[in-house]
Amino acid sequence: MKKWITIKESDKTDLKIFDAVWYSRKHPEQDKEGNFIVLNSPRWVNIIPITKNKEVVLIKQYRHGIDDITLEVPGGLVQDDESPQAGAERECLEETGYGSLKPSIWLGENLPNPAFLNNTCNSYLWLDCKLMQSQKFDQHEDIELLLVPLSEIKKYILDGKITHSLVLTAFFYYQLKYGL
Repeated sequence: MKKWITIKESDKTDLKIFDAVWYSRKHPEQDKEGNFIVLNSPRWVNIIPITKNKEVVLIKQYRHGIDDITLEVPGGLVQDDESPQAGAERECLEETGYGSLKPSIWLGENLPNPAFLNNTCNSYLWLDCKLMQSQKFDQHEDIELLLVPLSEIKKYILDGKITHSLVLTAFFYYQLKYGL
């Protein structure tokens, strides 16, 4: 299989957390050509914070895309000047106030939706977390904390309480490496 050939690229349209670009591309061997949109985004991260008591620090927050509230692990965008690990730890501290003196552990990297997104999401595990500071929300964030025993996460997933695909992926990596 060969990559398609880019014929033309439009100017970027700034959509705040994405830049949208239209590409005209042609199949290298077949008589196929089309226009495709790609959303350029900074890297994403998420992190599974687990306390010494084996509780997972989850967050509830409203999501505009589905007009509903989700149950997730902390996460967000990696800033230009930081590593994915530093970004994950920063997001955890900001969104939950929880952190650890231990460094977080990388679980894996995935492609959130390579059909039209060009970024990656790195997942981390942070052990022995405890409340270290007050929450520091972004302008439009409103987050409620929920401490859930690690032993109940599988039930939360199977019961449909945790449905965010990137959160499920983080727990999938955790399951592969450590078991649930």
